[in-house]
Amino acid sequence: MFRPLCAGFSGLAAFSLAVAPTPPAAAEEPLLRLVAATGNVVAERYPGDPGVALDLGLHLAARERFELRVRRPSYGRAPEVHRWAGGRYERLPDGLVKDFSGLPGFLEVKVIDKRGRTVARLAQKFCPAGVAHRVQRDAAPVSPYPESCPTHPFTLGTVWGVQRGWALPFTPVGENLVDLKPGKYRLEASVARKYRRLLDVSGEVRTIGLTVRAAADQEHGGGHTGRRLALAARDGAQRPGRRPSTVPPVPQGPKPDLRALPAWDITVSHTNDTGRVVKKRDYLRFSTTVWNAGPSRLVVDGFRREGSDVMDAYQYFYDADGTQTGHTRTGTFEWEPKSGHEHWHFRDFAAYRLLSADGERVVRGRKEAFCLANTDQIDLTVEGANPRPENTDLSSSCGQSTSVSLRQALEAGSGDTYEHSLPGQSFDVTKIPNGVYRLEVTANPARRLVETDLDNNVALRRITLGGRPGARTVEVERVGMIKGH
Repeated sequence: MFRPLCAGFSGLAAFSLAVAPTPPAAAEEPLLRLVAATGNVVAERYPGDPGVALDLGLHLAARERFELRVRRPSYGRAPEVHRWAGGRYERLPDGLVKDFSGLPGFLEVKVIDKRGRTVARLAQKFCPAGVAHRVQRDAAPVSPYPESCPTHPFTLGTVWGVQRGWALPFTPVGENLVDLKPGKYRLEASVARKYRRLLDVSGEVRTIGLTVRAAADQEHGGGHTGRRLALAARDGAQRPGRRPSTVPPVPQGPKPDLRALPAWDITVSHTNDTGRVVKKRDYLRFSTTVWNAGPSRLVVDGFRREGSDVMDAYQYFYDADGTQTGHTRTGTFEWEPKSGHEHWHFRDFAAYRLLSADGERVVRGRKEAFCLANTDQIDLTVEGANPRPENTDLSSSCGQSTSVSLRQALEAGSGDTYEHSLPGQSFDVTKIPNGVYRLEVTANPARRLVETDLDNNVALRRITLGGRPGARTVEVERVGMIKGH
């Protein structure tokens, strides 16, 4: 992808004079606008830190294609910037950038305390390349732009941009920590005036509430994601794009085929889902994997409801060539704030039950919501398998509390594994009698997702519980050459 984009740079050297950027049509909205995912954020200040980092949940959303080509004629000159406008590239004024790290002073933020005093003014560089997200239902399924700004000292050129109907998040504001005492603040963020006409950006100001709170030292750097910011997305969510008004019929063509694998890594532990050791309780802990046998990828996009911690979910479909052919409504994503998760879960992806030998339900698992990621290679010989999937861990697909949209995908040939140490991966078997049971894993239990075959979604693993309460044991049956573990 990147090579043909760079190939177009050869013709840019012909530009010798900067021209005035094409102004937007009077009747049209600006090409770019600043979007806030949430009306309030929380930043924790840790003992010994000189301040806090501010992740405001801001995104730059594009009404139409936004593209900049940045190239330096030689290593002795600063890069030149050309903007795509009116069907051609127009050169922007010299000196706009000094390197390839982004647009300096792009975002301006004013910090106001509860007395109305301005206590800080911040200017933030913006890299117009990163992990963007589709925020309009009818937008193209893939962004053609790089996911980062280059940092190599000998870079000659790059392409920055935001696809139509997509939004690009801002990195945390301020190169260093901002010295703010615990308390309440109001933040006013806008794009710097010099960029508004050059790049056709809205001048509207986004107002965001900020709570700075003191954090205990032992929490420093903690949390499931390792982030030092706790972001509250309780109200004020703003989203570009329109909500779907109609849902077209599911198109013909290839679909994914979800299958559950037998539970594995099955043990008995005294550790409950909160991580607390309870010596008098016995928890049957297990790992599970749901995989996609193809021939098509599973793609589920979420679009946030305004002012809510819920996203409406849509499944997208593709033909044999990978071209998107349609979509359908398929449930919801919900923000899970509990420790050990702190990300968006898709409802009804899988379900667990512990069954007696005769098939009667003994215990039903509480976990039915999941973040989809390509964590494991299961069978890369199946039709449509993708040997290099993009989202391979939770950080790449599960989103943040400030997300306005997200995509979770499971490629053909890949599986999504939840390890036995995670919350929801256990049954309390303290009072369950000794005997033979079956641990059942079901993919797509509510059948909300469209797939080729719904008759291969259940996997069973035979186990035998023994011992006594507080000291239970488990034996796991062998599956083929796979020993019982």
